[in-house]
Amino acid sequence: MDDLFAPPPFKPAEALVQLKRSLRDLRLLAERGDGFELNGLRVVEFGVDESAITVRLARRAARTPDWDRLVLKSGADVRKCVDDVKRRLARWTEEDR
Repeated sequence: MDDLFAPPPFKPAEALVQLKRSLRDLRLLAERGDGFELNGLRVVEFGVDESAITVRLARRAARTPDWDRLVLKSGADVRKCVDDVKRRLARWTEEDR
């Protein structure tokens, strides 16, 4: 009875497809291999295993960026990651002006 309200199990491979789709919908990022670029600069990279998605997210759009590492283990983590990318994307495009 306790598991009646439990969220469905996290499936990293399926969540990665959803995550990539959400980032493609932002229109400013170009998908390249296992990540995304902004104006030719690598800003997001993905890794996946059987229990989680590992995301490397650039602090600033640069040729050799400093990376933040995120581990996504739930749908809520994936949504937070998309929101974080949106915030950073707004900041990166503002810096370019």
